[in-house]
Amino acid sequence: MRSRYSAYVCQKISYLKDTLWPKYQPGFDEAATAAWASESRWTGLKVLSTSGGQTADRDGTVLFEARYLSGAKLTTHRELSRFRKKAGRWYYVEALEEK
Repeated sequence: MRSRYSAYVCQKISYLKDTLWPKYQPGFDEAATAAWASESRWTGLKVLSTSGGQTADRDGTVLFEARYLSGAKLTTHRELSRFRKKAGRWYYVEALEEK
């Protein structure tokens, strides 16, 4: 999760695509993602909780809040993200609904 946040901050859009679950990579909108990343001033990431995601796990979740300025408005993006490991590498799969 932290590496993907850093990719938004540093505008490493190819990394965001590469760490997206392979099934979803063809539909990844690089231009829209690049625009959002560049138009936002990222101000912080707070990981609120994690589940799974250890060496022996195949799945994991991360609940986080990412803060950014867009225009003059400070916004907090809160998300429960699902990650899955394939061939020893973790990928972002989807946002889940918080329970």
